Amino acid sequence: MTSEQIEKFLEPKHLDKHPVKISFKTRNSFSGIFIQTNDYRDLKSKNFWRIVTETHMKQWRETKDNNLAKIFNGAEFTRLAEGSEN
Repeated sequence: MTSEQIEKFLEPKHLDKHPVKISFKTRNSFSGIFIQTNDYRDLKSKNFWRIVTETHMKQWRETKDNNLAKIFNGAEFTRLAEGSEN
């Protein structure tokens, strides 16, 4: 997916708020929260996204620790959909 397609889905409803189910070309899909950090615009311009995966969502909501996130390439995404909380 392009960064424009991803951004249109995320902003303003999902960014830092609600989980998104992310489907990939070469890996299993999962739910995660796209987060906005100081480098958000720079990463977005390169189609990279900082995502807290479902295994760390609860901890991230409590601490807002950005180290719990991983960076993913948006070009590998095939579909975004409403996710579910664990």
